[in-house]
Amino acid sequence: MNQWIWEAKNEHDTERLAEALARLLPNGAVVALIGTLGAGKTRLVQALARAEGVPADLATSPTFVLIHEYPGRRPIYHMDAYRIQSEQEFMDLGPEEYWEGSGISLIEWADRVAGCLPPDRLEIHIEITGPLTRRFTCRAFGPEYEKLLAELANTL
Repeated sequence: MNQWIWEAKNEHDTERLAEALARLLPNGAVVALIGTLGAGKTRLVQALARAEGVPADLATSPTFVLIHEYPGRRPIYHMDAYRIQSEQEFMDLGPEEYWEGSGISLIEWADRVAGCLPPDRLEIHIEITGPLTRRFTCRAFGPEYEKLLAELANTL
C-alpha cells in the first residue's frame, strides 16, 4: 500500500491519527506535511508530540525559528520550510543529522523543499474539507513506510 486516506470529522479524529502515527512511526522517521495555511499541519504535529509525551503547550509553529526540538519518549524535530528561500538554505540547517537520529522529524511546508527530502519518508497532504473536517492523504515512499500505511489502515 503506498497511499491511504483518513477523513477526519473533527479534531478528535486528527488526534486519533496522530496517536496511531506516534505508535507506528519508526525511530528516524521523516514525515513531510503538505497543506495550505490553516489546514492543520501544526495541529497534527501538536497531537503527535503530545502522544510522545511532550507537554501540550510546548509544541508551537516553528515558522520564525525554523526548527523546534521537543523532548518526549523520543525526540520530536519540528521543522518549517515556509520561510526557506531555497533548498540549499534548508540543507544548510543540517536536517539529515535529525533524520539519522532516533527521533521523529516532522516538516511543515515540505513541498517547498521536496528535492531535499530523503527517499524513504511518509508524506501527508492535508486538505480542508469543511469548517472542522480534514482529508489526510498519506503517501508512503519506501517499503518501511508502505508497511506502516497498511498497519495504519488496520488500526484506524
